Amino acid sequence: MIFVEVCVGSSCHLKGAPEIVEQLQRRIAEEKLEDDIILSGSFCTGRCNRVGVTITVGDDVYTGITPETFSDFWRDTIIPALEKSKEA
Repeated sequence: MIFVEVCVGSSCHLKGAPEIVEQLQRRIAEEKLEDDIILSGSFCTGRCNRVGVTITVGDDVYTGITPETFSDFWRDTIIPALEKSKEA
């Protein structure tokens, strides 16, 4: 199981956090990962970037996630973290 936390603070909200949350919810449901991923929101993580939203996966923080880069983020970050958690 992995924890995915999306910053929903003012800056990230304006940069598309609600849309990123919707994309995460949709992908989790489509791939039936409700028992494997805990999705939550947080207020400012202090990693504001000029572009995109900040997302924490486990203990790792990723900045600059946009609706356009979400699929790459899912493939390159979420799926490997999920696979790693299942190995543990």
